[in-house]
Amino acid sequence: MSKIVGMRGYLASSIGVSCTAALALSFALPAAAAEPRTPGPGPAPVRGVSSSEGPDRAAVPGSTRSLALGPLTPDRAAGGAPEEGLAPRTVPSFSLVGVVWDDPGTELHGHVQIRTRLRATNRWSAWQEVENDHHGHGPDPGTAEGRSDRMRGATAPLWVGESDGVEVRVRAEAEQPGGTRVPALPDGLRVELVDPGTAVGAPGQAGRPASPQEPDGGVPGLGSIEAAVDAGLAPLNRPVLPALPATADVLKGVPAGRADEAPGRRRAGAESYTAPRPRIVTRSGWGADENLRESGFVYTGGLKAAFVHHTATGNNYTCAQAPSVIRSIYRYHVVSSGWRDIGYNFLIDKCGNIYEGRAGGVDKPVMGAHTLGFNSDTTGIAVLGTYTGTAPSAAAVDAVAAVSAWKLGLYGVDPRGRTYLQSAGGNLYPKGENARLNVISGHRDGFATECPGKLLYDRLGSVRSTAARLQGR
Repeated sequence: MSKIVGMRGYLASSIGVSCTAALALSFALPAAAAEPRTPGPGPAPVRGVSSSEGPDRAAVPGSTRSLALGPLTPDRAAGGAPEEGLAPRTVPSFSLVGVVWDDPGTELHGHVQIRTRLRATNRWSAWQEVENDHHGHGPDPGTAEGRSDRMRGATAPLWVGESDGVEVRVRAEAEQPGGTRVPALPDGLRVELVDPGTAVGAPGQAGRPASPQEPDGGVPGLGSIEAAVDAGLAPLNRPVLPALPATADVLKGVPAGRADEAPGRRRAGAESYTAPRPRIVTRSGWGADENLRESGFVYTGGLKAAFVHHTATGNNYTCAQAPSVIRSIYRYHVVSSGWRDIGYNFLIDKCGNIYEGRAGGVDKPVMGAHTLGFNSDTTGIAVLGTYTGTAPSAAAVDAVAAVSAWKLGLYGVDPRGRTYLQSAGGNLYPKGENARLNVISGHRDGFATECPGKLLYDRLGSVRSTAARLQGR
């Protein structure tokens, strides 16, 4: 069950924590109307990330271009199955592409193929298959986010690098002998072309107002104040949270003696098996435009499990491009798919860098949109890339273990254990069923999907044992 933290009462007890926090709050309030500032020197850059992605570069806003698909000519639709697409077209620069349609409850049974023209070489790529096994990602049915009329059906997004040409073809599966389903494509097919922009947005931006029909959409206009309240853990516009030993793991920004009142903190008296906090690149660090997401944060009651995913965006990216990939996924989830924020709680690149995902505090039980039916009491950890036929890097697997150990340790959860989660509805567990799952599970354990890819899924045993060791178990 999700809940929005009552920020006014929390603010009253949190603003006076220290002079530093008070100053951060006072400067955050007018920032939405101020000109973007250039932050001073910060911590060391992200491993493998060039300085052009850092906070000292002037912000260039990203964009999303949406183009309707249409029926293809008969000679290109031989075989009778419905086929729609887009003829080769020159378009403004983009780096990530996906296909969406009107009804999020409708699955696309068929094949989605895209080819693009790389801007640097002016050459067209071969046809690339876009993963359409993406229905199991998204907000839970029945939640305000899941009921939003902004929601769309969507394929996985595909990272293609900076491109200026696109061609698309979408073909329904042919009717199977003896089958009852008539080959068809969803209504309103569109290709989404996402330009991630180049750098950090203006500091202190508040986020767009929640949709009118969402009663738990947060307190409109308090985004910058909420960011300041979270400053104890992720100070405003700080690009990186440094690694900390387990003994230094405290919830900053909450007055002494009131830590148990913070959302989802470990219960008093629980046996302590904490792990070191790994280095985490914040939303400010990867350049999140906080005007895109809905204001306010949605929390669940606690944390019982972690689901591991792959983003299915392909492996053709460098670690220097990872912040751009994440900004693109963020845009695709919010602007194209209609979610309130990026779906994952954490993201990890092939170099093992860990990134903050959905806003609300990396140590808090922020409700994500990553595992349909099991977003309550869980956290979603996604490795950038596709791991059906490519093995994940050792650095990425180690990072999954590190962030799992730390986050689960905050709530006294053993990474090697099993737990019960109540389904909110999905294709493996009907609504209301209590599923017994591994504390660290793959997406496919809660929903019938290929995610996180066989070769990443096969490493989860190692992730569990490493996470337990990091907790001192």
